[in-house]
Amino acid sequence: MVNLKDFEDQARKNLSSEVFDFLAGGAGDEITLKTNLESFQKVYLRPRVLVDVSQVDLSCEISGKKMRLPMIVAPMAFNRLAHTDGEVAMAKAAAKAQIGYTLSLNATKSIEEVAKAAPDLSSRPNWFQLYVLEDREMTKQLIERAVSNGHNALCVTVDRAVRGKRDIDIKNGFAIPKHFKPGNLEFGFAGGNTPQGGAFSAAHGIQIIDSKLNWKDLEWLSSVSQVPVILKGILHPLDAKRAIDCGIRGLVVSNHGGRNLDGVISPFEALSEVVDAVQSRADVFVDGGIRRGTDILKALALGAKAALIGRPLLWGLACDGENGVSRVIEILEEELRIAMALTGVPSLEKIDREILYWSRQSRA
Repeated sequence: MVNLKDFEDQARKNLSSEVFDFLAGGAGDEITLKTNLESFQKVYLRPRVLVDVSQVDLSCEISGKKMRLPMIVAPMAFNRLAHTDGEVAMAKAAAKAQIGYTLSLNATKSIEEVAKAAPDLSSRPNWFQLYVLEDREMTKQLIERAVSNGHNALCVTVDRAVRGKRDIDIKNGFAIPKHFKPGNLEFGFAGGNTPQGGAFSAAHGIQIIDSKLNWKDLEWLSSVSQVPVILKGILHPLDAKRAIDCGIRGLVVSNHGGRNLDGVISPFEALSEVVDAVQSRADVFVDGGIRRGTDILKALALGAKAALIGRPLLWGLACDGENGVSRVIEILEEELRIAMALTGVPSLEKIDREILYWSRQSRA
């Protein structure tokens, strides 16, 4: 397997069709899911030549934490659907590669289990993905657990006030297996606030995400958090600007991997306006549709500090556990290094929008 598509194809063979559809699928007609991928293909690289690229440096620093590569594992629920080692294997591969990691609230391994398996994560961006729950005391306890176990930022998902409708899961009658024990919530996984979606079993479908969450609640969230708060799910520049005005330290431009609302703008398409709105007052990250090292380079050129990688790492996990995840990271690293060398940018600091070219069609 030499590229990420190879891993996806093999994962499709390794997993049941229902599980693969759940992990790979999106909302509605999956237009957004396709757009996430296609948006990168509409922008081209325009290389500079006669630059010394004998040494290409991919390292970066985020909030004082150094990473060997500008990549962070995106928060993904239910990793054990792909492999029995689940989040532990994912975290260990991230630690080995010296990249950032985000643990999902809806993990099938606990905060404590992951921290014990990969203690080195705390030396790099080690985020805990959080849905703010209706029970604020429970939310506070989750934050305290995460911080005490080495998580140095909260990645708060704000684009899922209600659960999106995923037709494929409804048709498949998919439900999380009842024997999957939630890692971080004793009574079940945190669901959305609508009955549609089909992703949660009767045993685990606890609908406790606070759909009333609004800008005023960010003050409370910051007051109970001992670490920076990053908002994930930003697509509009006005929301980006307001978040920074509220003291938010980082933004993830994301549409939830196309899993919530169909027909919305892709993160890559939204990225430049968000970066411009923030004006370097906070770090901006991006996820969604990244399948090549050239995709990461394009995102960095538009101002992203790093890229969050999601489904491809699940495919690596499904193929060969920790080793499969490591191999996916290695492929992206190799592709990014080659792309940087061939566009004449020997370090991340040298990357800017001048290496990008929009076709007339993409501009229209």
